Amino acid sequence: MSVDTATPTQVVATPVTSSKSTTASTATPGIADNFQTFLTLLTTQLQNQNPLDPLDTNQFTQQLVQFAGVEQQLRSNDQLKSLIEIEKSAQATAALAYVGNTVAVDGSTARFNGQAIWNLKADKATTAKITITAANGQTAFSGNFSMNAGSTGFVWDGKGNDGSTWPAGAYKLTATAKDSSGNDVAIATEVQGVVDSVDLTATPALLSINGQNYTTSQIKRVMRAGGSG
Repeated sequence: MSVDTATPTQVVATPVTSSKSTTASTATPGIADNFQTFLTLLTTQLQNQNPLDPLDTNQFTQQLVQFAGVEQQLRSNDQLKSLIEIEKSAQATAALAYVGNTVAVDGSTARFNGQAIWNLKADKATTAKITITAANGQTAFSGNFSMNAGSTGFVWDGKGNDGSTWPAGAYKLTATAKDSSGNDVAIATEVQGVVDSVDLTATPALLSINGQNYTTSQIKRVMRAGGSG
């Protein structure tokens, strides 16, 4: 009789263990995004709790509150992702509007094709030493240039110090200056050029100007066709 009693006990225990493992394996992947699944797990926990040590109702309430907080955070994260995607789309649309326009950006490399234009800014009037170098590092032009306080345009006609005309290409301008006391004067440089294309795969989007890449935040001015900005 002892053998017969043990046999059904084992038969009954087997499906209970299988059911619990199946429930856990099915519910675990969705517990972060399925509130009903969480409630089902809590109900199962209550049904299978130890009668001698039942679940504290305060703990039950705390678990509900904690899950509600997690659920709210997950929803907030989804909303933030949507807002970020909208912002990226807006930035891409704004960047596309610059294509074909002439803009001024922070930088020192300008494209020479008949002429190259830089905009120099200094806090005080000074005489700056201008050096223009080609892409290979060779000096194309050097000389002094008088500047007033504020913004001053510098146009290079492509002629070197020997009077020869340099070929079209990218040229970098370097400006250094000192005041009457021999102290360095900071000179900022801007370049003008046409926005050739926009790289929308970059974050933020990159504008191609004179063969160099710039972000929309680096744009200082936008000039109409034939305008000086």
